Amino acid sequence: MHVSRIIYHARQLLTVAAPPGGGPRRGVQMADSGLIEDGALAIKGEVIVAVGTSAQIMAAYTADDMLDASDCIVLPGFVDPHTHVVWAGDRAAEFDLRIAGASYMQIMQAGGGIVSTVKATRAASIEELVAQTARRLDRMLAHGTTTAEAKTGYGLNLDDEIKMLDAIRILDEDHAIDLVPTFLGAHAVPPEFSGRTDAYVDFLVAEVIPVVADLQYQVVLNAADGGPGYTTYVPAARFCDVFCEHGVFDLAQSERILTAAAEAGMALKLHVDEFAPLGGTPLAVRLGATSVDHLVSTPPDHLALLAQSNTIGVALPGTPFGLGHHEFTPARRLLDLGGALALATDLNPGTCWCESMQFIIALACRFLRLTPAEAICAATLNAAHAIGLGAVVGSLEVGKQADILLLDAPDYRHLGYRFGTNLVQQVIKKGQVVWREE
Repeated sequence: MHVSRIIYHARQLLTVAAPPGGGPRRGVQMADSGLIEDGALAIKGEVIVAVGTSAQIMAAYTADDMLDASDCIVLPGFVDPHTHVVWAGDRAAEFDLRIAGASYMQIMQAGGGIVSTVKATRAASIEELVAQTARRLDRMLAHGTTTAEAKTGYGLNLDDEIKMLDAIRILDEDHAIDLVPTFLGAHAVPPEFSGRTDAYVDFLVAEVIPVVADLQYQVVLNAADGGPGYTTYVPAARFCDVFCEHGVFDLAQSERILTAAAEAGMALKLHVDEFAPLGGTPLAVRLGATSVDHLVSTPPDHLALLAQSNTIGVALPGTPFGLGHHEFTPARRLLDLGGALALATDLNPGTCWCESMQFIIALACRFLRLTPAEAICAATLNAAHAIGLGAVVGSLEVGKQADILLLDAPDYRHLGYRFGTNLVQQVIKKGQVVWREE
């Protein structure tokens, strides 16, 4: 059979294939990377059509392009399932305050933090937002991220939240990284609603969520080679998220927002237990949220409930690291309970300006006590399920999108073992090389 591209002679090829029955890997399953020595892939167009040893693939297929991966590790492109990648400006001045001892919530209550970025993002044009974000996406791609979630939450009014969704749509169309949009209007209480959180929740439920849930973008698909393609429509926001935390949105307020979003047809996510447990994890499980994220202070009984559910726990070790904290997600406990864990950067301007999933894997191995194989699973297959794309990306399997990394490393465990450097040699997205090391 003739195909578009064959990648062959990989020192190690990690399929990170779905477990029997599909879905994310859970508990002990996460330690199985699906490693093939001297591995190879056959790609036709944008899709993987065969996976095996080099001998097997070379005997069965010919290709227009032969990519020799000798001395490389081949694995799925990283999926980053929790980012705030779209914003304007920076918060470097707050870093000095934090070093001097100010807490995250103290900075936020003094008018800094999220609200500071809200002011800069509201003032920015959509062109400025797209330009600033594109540079961050470029760095993410260079470090191996091929799919990412992108949240709003720095507009906090209808017009500026839609401006952020518009920016995400433009970037999704123009950039190699596929973006999955999440509406996070409940990221903070904006200045105009200061001291009136319930009124802001009323505003979100009555005036913002109905508009965002109905908003769709026209997309033309399969228009390659000058063909006409066909028109379809995609939702402006696939998910709705809430920052459930002291000083932001309490449990009852979070439930009101999420319930309204679910009734409007949106899937759910939830920031929980970053600083204090308010009961957000049981709420997320009860509402059938796709993921529940942060989980730093999650009580043992809530963690057990999560492990028994279909909701994926997303750990963000870059955030406590960025804050200089010493408490991290009890990921080892979640895996021991049979839960499904994903990793994400939490890329944002205040607490974790980190574009590298490789560094997140290194942190996860040290502070979450994951093995490199478990961390890679959490950054690929399980991360894809945390944004509803587990059937499309996140593993190297027949029928999956050909999103592939080639690493300049002798062993896959160098992901985790090494940090502060970029091991990615080439990035392939939808079967095409979109980045290579100079």
